[in-house]
Amino acid sequence: MRRMFSVLVMTAALTAPLAAAPSAFAGEGGAHATIVVRVFDPVRRDYHAWDRHEERAYRAYLAERHRRYVMYRHQRAAERRAYWRWRHDHDRR
Repeated sequence: MRRMFSVLVMTAALTAPLAAAPSAFAGEGGAHATIVVRVFDPVRRDYHAWDRHEERAYRAYLAERHRRYVMYRHQRAAERRAYWRWRHDHDRR
């Protein structure tokens, strides 16, 4: 009986933060957390937000070169530099 109580208390202690987390945003009128991924551009030595527009441009770059899709972060450094050179010449935003 005592062991069962200990397990119950431990479970409640571990799951309480998970249950409270969504309610923290409930009063903010449907606020959503946004994650901004910034990518360093070695060509111009600045950062760019990697969003859906950048993903679309990256896919166009790969298609233009008849290359299969490889996630940007898995590309070699030379390929990343080539993408940013192309990107600045083909700014479609």
